[in-house]
Amino acid sequence: MRENRLRTLWKSGGAAVNGWLAIPNSFSAETMAHQGWDTLTIDMQHGMIDYAAMVPMLQAISTTNTVPVVRVPWLEPGILMKALDAGAYGVICPMVNTREDAQKLVAYTHYAPRGTRSFGPVRAVLYGGADYPQHANDTIVTFAMIETAQALDNLDDILSVEGLDAIYIGPSDLSLALGCTPTFDDLDPKASDAVEHILARAKAHGVVAGIHNGTPEAALRRIAKGFQFVTVSSDARLIAAGAQQVMGKMRAGGAVASSGTY
Repeated sequence: MRENRLRTLWKSGGAAVNGWLAIPNSFSAETMAHQGWDTLTIDMQHGMIDYAAMVPMLQAISTTNTVPVVRVPWLEPGILMKALDAGAYGVICPMVNTREDAQKLVAYTHYAPRGTRSFGPVRAVLYGGADYPQHANDTIVTFAMIETAQALDNLDDILSVEGLDAIYIGPSDLSLALGCTPTFDDLDPKASDAVEHILARAKAHGVVAGIHNGTPEAALRRIAKGFQFVTVSSDARLIAAGAQQVMGKMRAGGAVASSGTY
């Protein structure tokens, strides 16, 4: 079976640099994948990407060594299983708030006897190999998102669930849940303390910690603290930032916007 390079990277003590895909398009996904990201996450929770768009995006990522990950819309067995059957090597599940939630997540993403995942890896065997069914349980990666006050209260119970590989912090939702300003990097003290607490408890349980970031500088600081999965920006934000940089230079150089109508 094809190795999950994310697991290999973690075993060596390294941190994965993850890109975020919000544009429902296979060519943009392929272009991102060829830029050297360790992993790329297709975001089905927020934005415009549905299952029909996700599959060709996974195929596009497969033209490279970048590991394909999917953030599913919710803790629902159908979409988790379909994402894995389509060839995702990792799944990120939002709003995991209790031990029971975490147990369901692990069950839905693993074949019996370790779980209740239904058998039908229609594209996964093309991506992972003919022996995918025998090795999937030990190859795919399961992330639980920690982003609510309830999840903080139940953190140790969640982290102690066998088969949960990693947690992923959504700083904006976590900040909102704690009555703070929603942001990625410059968190209010209460939210910042919560992030530090989550990281410390994840380390204690031997669970990999990941987090969303707005800038490379913030991501590098968090790697230094012990995060092993850091997301930096998204395809949509990178397009906007690049376009703004070009137009800023053009305006500064004297280019005048057209007054015509279109």
